Amino acid sequence: MAAKQTHSTALGNRENSACENLSQKSAERIKKLRRQKVDIKKLSNELLNSNLTALSQAITLVESQSNRHEDSVKKLIENCLPHAGNSIRIGITGVPGVGKSTFIESFGMHLITQGHKVAVLAVDPSSSISGGSILGDKTRMEKLVQSPHSYIRPTASGTSLGGVSRKTRESIALCEAAGFDIILIETVGVGQSETLVHSMTDFFLLLKLAGAGDELQGIKRGIIEMADAIVINKADGNNIDQAKSAKLEFNRALQLYPPKSNDWKPKVLLASGLKHQGIDKIWELIERFVKQTKSNQSFDDNRAQQAKYWLTQSIGENLKKDFYSHSEIKIALKKELLKIDQKKTTAFEAAENLLKLYKKTKL
Repeated sequence: MAAKQTHSTALGNRENSACENLSQKSAERIKKLRRQKVDIKKLSNELLNSNLTALSQAITLVESQSNRHEDSVKKLIENCLPHAGNSIRIGITGVPGVGKSTFIESFGMHLITQGHKVAVLAVDPSSSISGGSILGDKTRMEKLVQSPHSYIRPTASGTSLGGVSRKTRESIALCEAAGFDIILIETVGVGQSETLVHSMTDFFLLLKLAGAGDELQGIKRGIIEMADAIVINKADGNNIDQAKSAKLEFNRALQLYPPKSNDWKPKVLLASGLKHQGIDKIWELIERFVKQTKSNQSFDDNRAQQAKYWLTQSIGENLKKDFYSHSEIKIALKKELLKIDQKKTTAFEAAENLLKLYKKTKL
């Protein structure tokens, strides 16, 4: 009996050792691949030929936090920008549980039947504790992910303001260069990401629920003002009457807001992503929006304003990155944080001291 146990233990140890060796080899292989210099010209050409593997590699490169990838990313974006901009960018937001993923799958499949190529950039919330994200959007869009005319890219929001990935705008350009003419951006839906998504999309779609008190949010400004359409989702079965009631409430709320600068009047529609109901009407509404805004030049004006907004955002991000990566600032920051813990200074005074030091290092 003892001999058998000794044999089993030895066998188990050999298996564990083999697994460890395999894991180490795999890790080394991955590190080696990451150290290899990316052939940007080849990657760009493959992406422009609608190679989805190349598109995924390009977005991964754009999302890299490594400084050694900065030049490669710049060249990649420069190669792709002349081929970008020919899509309709649609932002989709709503509170957790409103059915965004189910709706997007139903909406995306409808667009594909209309002859479109659909890219979905789904931003998942990152944990403030572990920093991890579930990234489960592909598993919730089983049919859409199988279509050769779709591309789904879940991305962790990380520390980006409002839960929108810092590189989402560049990812949009890459998807457009790869031939996708409809870009859907699904946001975290926690109340902070809407402004940033609105600043990078042509049409802003707000999903709402009926019968959950959600219709009361219609009296609040902000998110309603940004919406180009409000869709009461899950309007099926026993929920249909409540959905119709919610539609009336939102229509009343919209009467309180001033007209948009593009002369578009937001509409309220009913839909069911699960039952594929009302999806065609939503697309027809978006087509009318695009036609109207292009005819009065507001479509192009909006994109021009967005480009200016992202110019200032980019400047802010680069300044922040330069500030925190400065060797003298790193040392001074630790000292100021210690002084705050010891109640020897305030956060505002510490910030002022650090900024003064940063300015001196740039003289």
